[in-house]
Amino acid sequence: MTKIVDATAYLVDIEVERLRTDAVQSFLRQETVFVEVTTDDGNTGTGYSYTIGTGGMSVLAMLREHLLPRLVGADAALVERIWADLFASTRATTVGAITSLALAAVDTALWDLRCKRAGEPLWRLAGGFRRRVPLYDTEGGWLHLSTDELVRGAVASQAAGWPGVKLKIGKDRIEQDVERLHAIRDAVGPGMDIMVDANQSMTYAEARRRAAAFEPLGLAWFEEPLPADDVAGHVALARSTVIPVAVGESLYSMAQFRAYLEQQAAAIVQVDVARIGGITPWLKVAHLAESFNVDVCPHFLMELHVSLVAAIPNGRYVEHIPQLRAVTHSQLRIEDGHAVAPDTPRLGIDWNRDAIDNRRRG
Repeated sequence: MTKIVDATAYLVDIEVERLRTDAVQSFLRQETVFVEVTTDDGNTGTGYSYTIGTGGMSVLAMLREHLLPRLVGADAALVERIWADLFASTRATTVGAITSLALAAVDTALWDLRCKRAGEPLWRLAGGFRRRVPLYDTEGGWLHLSTDELVRGAVASQAAGWPGVKLKIGKDRIEQDVERLHAIRDAVGPGMDIMVDANQSMTYAEARRRAAAFEPLGLAWFEEPLPADDVAGHVALARSTVIPVAVGESLYSMAQFRAYLEQQAAAIVQVDVARIGGITPWLKVAHLAESFNVDVCPHFLMELHVSLVAAIPNGRYVEHIPQLRAVTHSQLRIEDGHAVAPDTPRLGIDWNRDAIDNRRRG
């Protein structure tokens, strides 16, 4: 038994590296909630989750007041048992964002410990399918950028060997979205994947109308066209267009993913390790998607998701949005358009403790 003797949590604000906008919001800062779990053999595991500007203190309160006290005395190796116990102890607030984000910070810390004790990197311990995974860029596709800026970003990504780029859509008029997409397709040709993301901003009628206008462009997927809880709307949209529909970054339980997959409303699963509650449920969602012959292309958190996408056979893409460079010594390794999973034990993130301490808010 490897007994947990201490568990702490704290909040760190990480500034965004550039202005990021979509159809519903601007990403101004990342509230990053860290959890550190120490065991009686002197080892410490570090985990984290995040919000994009609101709710971080609520996640911190959930951890400090409810979850962390239950960890002391538990066997850190029993990751599944701990996750189930913490989930059961929060029935009044599940399924929900605050609880899932809190669970994720604990679960990733336990996986960090698990990898350290095993002497294995996360990508191998979580499955070990391959080490390199394709990379697509979102950082050059924000909604406020001009058409010329979007084209320059896409051409640069193509020149670097990246197989895909994603654009935010949801301009006031459909013609504006179409013009921007055509400019990029003309610039990169047919051999590069172009994805679009509406960030839940559309009605079914508008999403269907825009999908019809986008179909000649050969898009790789249409992401979050409707509110995430509108399963029926996504079912209808998926049946009305040849463009694959992608969902998942705003889903917080395995059952929600199952509902989408069973009704063929999701052709791409974008499960986010922080929002689903950690690595433990992330892997379950990924394997569930595999049983439906659906690919996984997770949302954000590239520094962590690179290892998880590498672990599974149906991992298709890692999303490029750099956000942790201000608080890490390590960076995502990129080779020939692919992200390379870290081969060092633990989660593969080399935290800059001084930078973290300088940004602590709670």
